[in-house]
Amino acid sequence: MCTLEKRGRVFVLTLTGPGEHRLSPTLIDSLRSALSHVRSASPSSSALVTTSSSDSRFFSNGFDLPWARSAPTSASATARLRLMGTAFTPLIADLLSLPMPTIAAVTGHAAAAGFLLALCHDHILMRSDRGFLYMSELDIGLPLPESFMGILRSKIGSPRARVEVLLRAKKIKAAEGVEMGIVEEAHEGAEATSEAAMRLGEELAGKGWDGEVYASIRKCSFPEACVAVGVSMEVEPRMIQPKL
Repeated sequence: MCTLEKRGRVFVLTLTGPGEHRLSPTLIDSLRSALSHVRSASPSSSALVTTSSSDSRFFSNGFDLPWARSAPTSASATARLRLMGTAFTPLIADLLSLPMPTIAAVTGHAAAAGFLLALCHDHILMRSDRGFLYMSELDIGLPLPESFMGILRSKIGSPRARVEVLLRAKKIKAAEGVEMGIVEEAHEGAEATSEAAMRLGEELAGKGWDGEVYASIRKCSFPEACVAVGVSMEVEPRMIQPKL
């Protein structure tokens, strides 16, 4: 499922196991529980790194479609798919409102909802020797809900890049992701990617930023994504304490 640990000032959330880390309702609940713990554990001067275990080829292969398709009727299969979509939206809202910097260390394939999971972090670092980012919906015949489209429009700024991702269903490798402005850094291998993510996490946590202020600025930076998943855009006014 997933594990959460604290290394220095960085929380490390790891999707575990050798499989595809498909976002079943159980895994989504586990991830939300971990993020709830992170939120309650003094978020200022902290950062979050989300990654996957080194024994898997996948960061996340999206929703658990085999589970949905195993339902006895087409109606119940559709209901299972909707259930995952309904559960996934608040997970994304949790990330977009988390009061600390967030980093996705993509050490394997990230497809469909797995790609969206990575996109909803502030920074994406990706291994260059294996893995790709892939919105598979066009290839498998599934429409994208407006909430997902809001995230994609907000997080992939280039219309040309969105055409490649959405209307060509292109599998984007790390170097291409950097060129498109989707990926911040590409690193050779899973270990190097994870180490770079930890360094960035420590650097950002070391800034000592106020977590709630950080979250409010993120919301204002990506309003369409936040509105798409129901994150409140209201910001409480605060007194500014002068630095002496």
